[in-house]
Amino acid sequence: MDRKPLASYSSAIGAPAPGTAIVVLNWNGWSDTIECLESLFRLDPGPQRIVVCDNASEDNSLDHLIAWAEGRLNTIPPTKADETRRLSFPPVVKPIPYKVYERAEAEAGGDLPDDAPRLAFIRTGANLGFAGGNNVGLRYLLADSSISAIWILNNDTVVERSALGALVSEALSNPAAGLIGATVLEYERPSMIQAQAGAKYLRCIGWATHIGAKRKWSDRLKKNSVEQQVDYILGASMFATRAFLEKAGLMDESYFLYYEELDWATKAAGRGALGYAPDAIVYHKMGRSIGTGRRLASGSALSLYYLNRNRLLIARRHWPRFLLTTAAVNLFMTALLLMRFRLREAKAVLRATAVALSKPLDVAFRSAF
Repeated sequence: MDRKPLASYSSAIGAPAPGTAIVVLNWNGWSDTIECLESLFRLDPGPQRIVVCDNASEDNSLDHLIAWAEGRLNTIPPTKADETRRLSFPPVVKPIPYKVYERAEAEAGGDLPDDAPRLAFIRTGANLGFAGGNNVGLRYLLADSSISAIWILNNDTVVERSALGALVSEALSNPAAGLIGATVLEYERPSMIQAQAGAKYLRCIGWATHIGAKRKWSDRLKKNSVEQQVDYILGASMFATRAFLEKAGLMDESYFLYYEELDWATKAAGRGALGYAPDAIVYHKMGRSIGTGRRLASGSALSLYYLNRNRLLIARRHWPRFLLTTAAVNLFMTALLLMRFRLREAKAVLRATAVALSKPLDVAFRSAF
């Protein structure tokens, strides 16, 4: 089948946008995923396909998601963030046709392109981490030559109805941008910015700062200013063109959690491959699955282990001259945790630091929490 250009989508209400697809990764978060899907099925234009990859959830997520698609599970109205309630409630009409694939079948293309469903669920078979789980969905979709762009979206998000159209428009107007970010607002405080497109990264200490963070939407930065600063696109919302995926390859799965986006952008020549669609609005709940915190040295032991391990590993891989100064940040984080009597978390950061500094790079990447 010939590949369809991005420009060929229909703007009719409810009509899919040929050439576009969405991948959502789920791990023990079916309730958030359902809220996300309810918003995705309101997109105008909508995607040609929506794929949910389940990373071996332990809460029967896939059974719940199938029941939702069949109309057997009532959608619970959001109890918080009333400003975003309209994006996912009342429920869209059910049933929604779907298919379920095992990982091997999906990565071989499943029923693509001829009999592919608009909604697909994929059992990845294990907790493959952020990159690994999303890559299963990317391989499935790339088997369909008609797919020209794929939106990688966190399951703990909801989106404005026009968000996909804004991303497509940016891709058409800026063909050099292979990865495009959205305006990510806080779900609980929808007037507050979490990030515009992504983050800038201080290599000397291994520290990322979300662009536009803590500003009000009314005080947002201009598009040009954002694009001049951005070093990587926020993983909660990454719109990738097929050309980018074919050139840069998929995300590196060895990180498991954190820094995949920075590694991806760095390998793809950084700023030249990045764009920003200001009118693509995404609301993000932040760290529901793994316990990421808002404050410095906050979060679960799991999240702190991978965050601090990967901060050092990406420095070793790309900027080894900054390894010692980056390690100093880890030690500072450990001290903060000890001062707060968070001994388990402090131990996780120390272990992450020891693993990242003492083991060969390939072994360190395989050292799980």
